[in-house]
Amino acid sequence: MPLEHGIAWSVEEGIGRIVLRRPERANAIGAASSRALVRAIDEVLAAAPRVVLLTGEGRVFCAGGDIEEFVAAGEDLPALVDEILDPLHPALLRLVNGPAPLVTVLNGAVGGAGVGLALAGDFVLAAESMKLRTGYAAIGLSPDAGSSWFLARRIGVLRAQQWLMLSDPIDSRRCLAAGAVDALHPDAELAAAGEALARRLAAGAPGSFAAIKALCADAPGRTLEAHLALEHRLLRERAGSADAREGVAAFLQKRAPRFGAS
Repeated sequence: MPLEHGIAWSVEEGIGRIVLRRPERANAIGAASSRALVRAIDEVLAAAPRVVLLTGEGRVFCAGGDIEEFVAAGEDLPALVDEILDPLHPALLRLVNGPAPLVTVLNGAVGGAGVGLALAGDFVLAAESMKLRTGYAAIGLSPDAGSSWFLARRIGVLRAQQWLMLSDPIDSRRCLAAGAVDALHPDAELAAAGEALARRLAAGAPGSFAAIKALCADAPGRTLEAHLALEHRLLRERAGSADAREGVAAFLQKRAPRFGAS
């Protein structure tokens, strides 16, 4: 597993793993770690995994931007923001729009840009000890890494605006109740739960998952007519696939399907 500036990554048995491994700095994202995260995302996606799992090491998933770097930048902070976000935002878009399901496993507290990384997942699992604090407004900044977009998508625009403005810590149970995360697990059981979900998704039909992501991603912006046409086209494509033949055969034979790359 390569390790560069606190970011580790690998692809094994169809599962791409990206680990924020800078616990001594609360897995904060600075200029160097941003470049490493971009490299990790691109190399994992290039290996065409069937699922991607993103998690952190230590007691914090990601505290957001590296405040020490911000302070050191002084009057050059806007240039540092560009250095971090110019490569990171497009890479995050590639990760989220990729065909593979994205599972985020939140091992601890989440703040700032970490909110965007955390809530980018198609599935978001969290430790019971997890807390979310947006933090931006408390230091006179505004959101990045998709934090405001992903938060609004999950909990609604007005509530997201309130969480962002107040910067109050939100505990894991309130996050679950609001829909910010999908499931809570005892801290000691979280990693195993994330691996189990990743393996379940890795055994699924990649083409089906890609089609589902494409249909759901922009559904609110389509007319019903356009959406039905897209459903028709994608289903017709899937109907001619090896996975569809295997899935139907397995259903008739009352056995688990063995889906392959498609």
